Amino acid sequence: MAQPSAGNAALPWKNWLAVGVLGISSFSIVTTELAPVGLLSPLADDFGLTTGKAGLIVTAYAWIAAIAALLSATLLSRVPRKPLLIGLMTLLALSSFVAAGAAQFSTLLIARMAGALAHGAFWAMIGTVGAQLVPANRIGLATSIIFGGVSAASVAGVPLANLLAQSDGWRTAFIAVSALSLIAAGAMLLTLPRLPRSVSPGWRELSAIVRNRSFLLIYATTACAITAHFAAFTYIEPLLSKALHIRPGLVSSLLLVFGVAGILGNVISGKLIDRQLKPLVLVALMLMAAAVLAIGLLPDNGSALSASALLLGWGIGVAIVFVGFQSWILRLAGEAAMPASAIYVAIFNAAIGAGALVGGAILSVSSLSGLMMIVSAALIVSLLAVIVIKAPQQ
Repeated sequence: MAQPSAGNAALPWKNWLAVGVLGISSFSIVTTELAPVGLLSPLADDFGLTTGKAGLIVTAYAWIAAIAALLSATLLSRVPRKPLLIGLMTLLALSSFVAAGAAQFSTLLIARMAGALAHGAFWAMIGTVGAQLVPANRIGLATSIIFGGVSAASVAGVPLANLLAQSDGWRTAFIAVSALSLIAAGAMLLTLPRLPRSVSPGWRELSAIVRNRSFLLIYATTACAITAHFAAFTYIEPLLSKALHIRPGLVSSLLLVFGVAGILGNVISGKLIDRQLKPLVLVALMLMAAAVLAIGLLPDNGSALSASALLLGWGIGVAIVFVGFQSWILRLAGEAAMPASAIYVAIFNAAIGAGALVGGAILSVSSLSGLMMIVSAALIVSLLAVIVIKAPQQ
């Protein structure tokens, strides 16, 4: 994979601008994926579904994206990066536009699946594209900037989608998401430079990655932590509104707190992750486990201020974990970044879908508070796994 030299101090500012645009693009695709998290109640009410069944638009989307990520590693790696990324973002915009006009839940689900194909392929490449734009010793910083879009999606995307749904219906929220994707496509058209095509990895290269013990350990830890996070986060809106009885106006504000915390987590990552990767991930997992457990122990009609403080800790922790695992994979992979990243993205998205499904299954036999306690235990398992994994070389 071609990169600027690690010692190149005169890296063009346009390269960093392009990295920033990739951050905007990640904001768009994560908003598209997670907007339904803030819309589950109105969607369920409109289509006459249970909250758990409505959560299928998160589960199915994530699993299709996981398959697309794996296939893109072998089928799309020789396609020029710039037009491919722009095309995928345009497809994502179209899928959200169709979803906004869906008269039946099945139509909404199909539209989301089309978007998921674009999402998985785009996300499999975004980390390696960022690594092509910056020196090797700045990959962690570039990854933090790109993943800043994930946190920004929580800040603006999920809460604003929830707010739009309250004021003008969930369809308006999907139209806004569609417009956002078109803006991201335009920004890439203006700023992303031409990038060299990657060597196409075959299934042999992919299988070599999954036979590597170091990769297997970090992939398994990622699967556990991300599944746990999304088992809880997918149902955060019902938790706040129905279990804790927080009024609707405050729910959007609390989701905003979570997102702001994610931005703060990305700032921390950008400053420390290139030097202190493993300790930072350990502290982040510890913070997540403690915050999620405490949220589960909050009493009915609990204080919105207490929930806000705990969501702050949770949001900081998960943002660092997102950046940490991606940086870990890129640093560990070296020249095998494309297949390693594709597998990581597939696992990450499969974990999102599994989290939504597992969360729904737990809710069928337990309460939202019980779900939080189980999630906290799973995060502790991830924490213990990271302790035994050897940190990648800087």
